[in-house]
Amino acid sequence: MIDMSPKKILLVDDELSVINALRRCLRNEGYDIVHANNPFEGLRLLRSGTIDLVISDHMMAGMTGLEFLKLARDRHPDCVRIILSGQADIQTAIDAINHGEIYRFFTKPWNDMELRVMLNLAFEQQRSERENRQLLAQARNRVLPTLPTMPSKPPRLPSIVRDAQGAILLTEEGDSEVAPA
Repeated sequence: MIDMSPKKILLVDDELSVINALRRCLRNEGYDIVHANNPFEGLRLLRSGTIDLVISDHMMAGMTGLEFLKLARDRHPDCVRIILSGQADIQTAIDAINHGEIYRFFTKPWNDMELRVMLNLAFEQQRSERENRQLLAQARNRVLPTLPTMPSKPPRLPSIVRDAQGAILLTEEGDSEVAPA
């Protein structure tokens, strides 16, 4: 089942001019856009509802964008995460991808067309991943009920004894009767 509701994007940046520029870039794309002026407000908005994608500045007071997006990943692993940075530091980009599992790293200023195309690709990948998880869950629900259930206790092993003539006899544990082998 494909969700046709507008995708919800959270913008997190301590510069209102950046938030406004992102809103202008995305205003005709049909997204539901919310914003936060700091990472703590961003975390509150993440808790308050379903956010499909987060675009966060990197250098913010109190918490870096990478730290914020790591928390977002831990709490909302299905949410796509993008980082913006005015500093094109290669190590920050590597850390963002490796530690924060960031979908994309953009430098400021960004190219509006590239950002819009990348968001479409991110949402397509997210849709595919969600659909795959649903199909996997459906397949598991169909297969698992048909599997035999394991007994709660392991089966008892027979004891091996010999009778007076030396014949081997098998008995169940605790049985006083002996069954011929």
